[in-house]
Amino acid sequence: MSAIKEIFQKIEQALKADPSKIGGLTAVYQFNLSGEEPGVYQIVLRSDSADVVEGQQETPNCTFIISSEDFKDLVAGKLNGMTAFMSGKLRVEGDVSLAMRLESLLGGAYPA
Repeated sequence: MSAIKEIFQKIEQALKADPSKIGGLTAVYQFNLSGEEPGVYQIVLRSDSADVVEGQQETPNCTFIISSEDFKDLVAGKLNGMTAFMSGKLRVEGDVSLAMRLESLLGGAYPA
């Protein structure tokens, strides 16, 4: 299993274990990853549930375009989201306000 798949599994487990983090949010976050472990993943949030799926299954509200290496650094806390965005390592399409909420939503969801 790839490290990227493991990261998304852990995010899903953490959100299912503590649905209060979702806080009633309904959104589809998509991650378009390039680099060593390319792929498309979605985090689908529905008020009090969270599912992670591989591939584009629903229309995303917010899409992150980032290399798999930078994504790993981002979730491990080695790369700041705003720094990644400002330096061009991370592109965001769609609802930018949802992008801003992701960090607090995932805070602690993935143990580095």
